[in-house]
Amino acid sequence: MTTRRRDVTALLPALVATDPGRPRITVYDDTEGPTRGERVELSARVVANWVAKAANLLQDELDAGPGTVVHLALPPHWRTLYWALAAWAVGATVDLRPVTEGADVVVTDDPDRVDEAPGAVVVTLAALARSAPELVPPGAVDEARELATHGDVFEAWDEPALDDPALLEPDGVTTFADLVPEATPGRWHTTTTDPVAFLRTVLGAWAGDGSVVLTRGAVAAEVLARRLASEGVTGTA
Repeated sequence: MTTRRRDVTALLPALVATDPGRPRITVYDDTEGPTRGERVELSARVVANWVAKAANLLQDELDAGPGTVVHLALPPHWRTLYWALAAWAVGATVDLRPVTEGADVVVTDDPDRVDEAPGAVVVTLAALARSAPELVPPGAVDEARELATHGDVFEAWDEPALDDPALLEPDGVTTFADLVPEATPGRWHTTTTDPVAFLRTVLGAWAGDGSVVLTRGAVAAEVLARRLASEGVTGTA
C-alpha cells in the first residue's frame, strides 16, 4: 500500500478492501456562512458511495467519458474530492484552472457559472442539504436533489489511456499515468485554499494508506492545536 499507484481509480477500492470504515477525509468548516461549524468525516466506503453516484450522473446524464473536460469550480472540500474522483472514474479530464476554457461540464457551487459549459451541476456544500438554497438555472442539475437517485455501483463504459490528460491546472497538464503522487503515509492536515494542492495531498496520503484532515477558514491557534491532537495528525501539508 505504500508503493506508488499509477491508476487513480485503484486507490479508493484498495482502501475499501483493506479498511472500509476507517476515516479517510475529515473536514472542519470554519468559514463564514451556512456551513460554519460543520465537521464531516468520511470513510473509504462512504466516499466510494458518493463517487459511484456522481460518476453515474456524469456518465448517464451528461455523457461524460474519456475526452470530456469537467471543470470543477469548487473550493477544497469533501464534495470536490468525490467529484474529482468521479470524473476520473469515467475517464474524463478534471479542469482546475480559474477560468473555464472549453469545458464540457462545469461542476460548481455558484449558479451564475452554469452557462460556462454545455452541461452543469450545481453543488450545495452543506452536508445535509436536500436541495439548492436558491433557484437552479434551467438545464442544470441540482446535485443535492438529484444525486441520491443514482446508483451506488459504477461501471465505466470506457477508460482513458495512461497518456490522456487527467488534470488541467494553472501550471500545466498531468496525465493519468502521473496523476497519483508518491505515497505519503500518515494523517495529514492541510489548510490550503488551492484545489490542486488539496487533491494531491489526498491522493498521496491515500497511496500510503493514510488520511487527510482539512481545515476550511481561519481558526484560533489554540483551537487548531487541540483539533490536530484529537485527530491524531502526524504531518502538515
